Amino acid sequence: MKELSIKSPAFEHGKLIPKKYSCDGQDINPPLTIEGIPKEAKTFVLAVDDPDAPSGTFDHWIVWNIPASASKIGENTVPGTEGMNSAREQGYMGPCPPSGTHRYFFKVYALDTELNLGVNSRKKDVEKAMQGHILAKGELMGLYSR
Repeated sequence: MKELSIKSPAFEHGKLIPKKYSCDGQDINPPLTIEGIPKEAKTFVLAVDDPDAPSGTFDHWIVWNIPASASKIGENTVPGTEGMNSAREQGYMGPCPPSGTHRYFFKVYALDTELNLGVNSRKKDVEKAMQGHILAKGELMGLYSR
């Protein structure tokens, strides 16, 4: 499988996510850039999760049908169809760990198709629908503590 490069001008891989993008700030999504996009790609899926949450992995954002032509995802934007996060809400939820420093993974998948899913879909539904359609993937990890 090909590797996508996902970066943010707001923070580097393995470094702190600025407060602006957290529940302690404006709670908006950071800007992202995607490189190494396969020419066969039609859409992207973006999933943001925290595997360090006390009750297990917390899904902060799930977005699908992001056009493959969108090599940049702007700050505070809705680049595709948003599903339900772990708080059962649509949209981005910034880092908000109850204690300690948590890791936040921004995962991007390039797909050879569009996904036909309803807006109440959760990450597990998206993962099932994209099976067999992933051309490339990449991830960016940031840290946050309160």
